[in-house]
Amino acid sequence: MASRAPVATGRLMLGFRKWYYNLCGFNKLGLMRDDTIYEDEDVKEAIRRLPEDQYNDRTFRTKRALDLSMKQQILPKEMWTKYEEDVPYLTPYVDEVIRERKEKEEWMKK
Repeated sequence: MASRAPVATGRLMLGFRKWYYNLCGFNKLGLMRDDTIYEDEDVKEAIRRLPEDQYNDRTFRTKRALDLSMKQQILPKEMWTKYEEDVPYLTPYVDEVIRERKEKEEWMKK
């Protein structure tokens, strides 16, 4: 019985994550989770480092979301970003920029 508890908990948590993902609403505008990260200096540098195709996709999604927001509309349900399709494309770059910044700060202390 105890061996089944983690599986049930895992399915329950996955269901909760999907529910919360849809509740947030950015996917209804065609955005991905990484499109909603607050743009501080580290994130701006990470965006600058994105490959051109990912940068263009991000720009397209942002412009489409702004247009839909101005019109107070959402995309048709079949065009919403699905939980399974939302991969963190920017987070690895942000992590790298933060790691480099911290390393540089440590170096400057010496």
